[in-house]
Amino acid sequence: MYNLAKKEYAVYGVDTEAAIAKLKDIPVSIHCWQGDDVIGLDGSDALSGGIQTTGNYPGRARNFEELKADIKKAFSLMPGTKRLNLHASYAVGATVDRDKYEPKHFKAWVDFAKEIGLQGIDFNPTMFGHKNMKDGLSLSSPDENIRKFWVNHCIACLHIAEYFATEMNSRCLVNIWIPDGYKDVPADRLTPRLRLKASLDEILACGYDKSKVIVAVESKVFGIGVESYTVGSNEFYQNYAAKNDICCLLDNGHYHPLEYVSDKIPALLAFYDRVALHVTRGVRWDSDHVVLFEDELKEIAKEIVRNDATDKVLIGLDYFDANINRLSAWVTGQMAMQKALLYALLCNHAELKELQDKADFTTLMVRQEEYKTLPFGAVWKEYLKRENLTEDYLTEIRKYEKEVLSRR
Repeated sequence: MYNLAKKEYAVYGVDTEAAIAKLKDIPVSIHCWQGDDVIGLDGSDALSGGIQTTGNYPGRARNFEELKADIKKAFSLMPGTKRLNLHASYAVGATVDRDKYEPKHFKAWVDFAKEIGLQGIDFNPTMFGHKNMKDGLSLSSPDENIRKFWVNHCIACLHIAEYFATEMNSRCLVNIWIPDGYKDVPADRLTPRLRLKASLDEILACGYDKSKVIVAVESKVFGIGVESYTVGSNEFYQNYAAKNDICCLLDNGHYHPLEYVSDKIPALLAFYDRVALHVTRGVRWDSDHVVLFEDELKEIAKEIVRNDATDKVLIGLDYFDANINRLSAWVTGQMAMQKALLYALLCNHAELKELQDKADFTTLMVRQEEYKTLPFGAVWKEYLKRENLTEDYLTEIRKYEKEVLSRR
């Protein structure tokens, strides 16, 4: 089947061998928080700050050892180059508050990442699920003690990221997202943003190593309890990132339903050296459903590949579904991202661009339709075979569920 597919794609000027080789080396940063419903390891027992996990599927990881075992198993079923994306609330054995976190609180994660052969570690300050999320505000808080606590937390995270980069010999993306906002119509939209701007200025002035750490900011339209106003809006962060030479992170669940991140990627690539992604699947709102091989995911992958931006767009996953087996959620979403990238690689983008430039929109439409029925599945199976995997990961997950998860 693969040999036939290889010949059929060759008719369109597509080298399937080159596509498989390229796909293997595109890193995807996989989030740790799918395994425990974003609870973390620092004592929080519930989410707060505009986010929510639904469902109560049995077997949730309850501590570092269980989460580590689940990650190791899930990652073993995933093809391609993998990174680990951590939230700061996953510090191991810390007896200090988040503003005092140090690299030593994450050494166990570095040891684990090396053990299972990950390319690197990415990091996120955790500004939710904490007593200092006072009145739903963190970096934009009018309470100077609260604001300063979160500034110090972010600075601590930048220094931990330097440690990750040094130990893993790979730059660490630090993504700053805050849930700050108001449930109902605010009386003042500007001042909270000025406080956020001042906080970010303080964080960036801490003297972190830019050769090791990439700082990103992540916008959002709204969250639960902050439906009317979000301080960290898209307009605010894109302007701030451009002015301060940092990175914008696009989460495709953080926009209005008919705004597409696939269209935003090339817009930002015109101005930014790097663009970061949190790939999720929103259903009516930012519901963080498991990523599936759907049209918008394909379009996101096309924009990465056709613009030769596999080194410029930093791909991370972000979803947390507690309705289903959590390992299955991890693997399904990561494989969907890999499928979309392969689908995009199996295309003669140069020919399609030429047709567009010639205004031959008739041939362009026909050719794009033809690609949809080419034997993509045969190439995907060949890729998995070379990664010593099969499409039937569910059997292995059910076995792990019976032997491990069911006993928790």
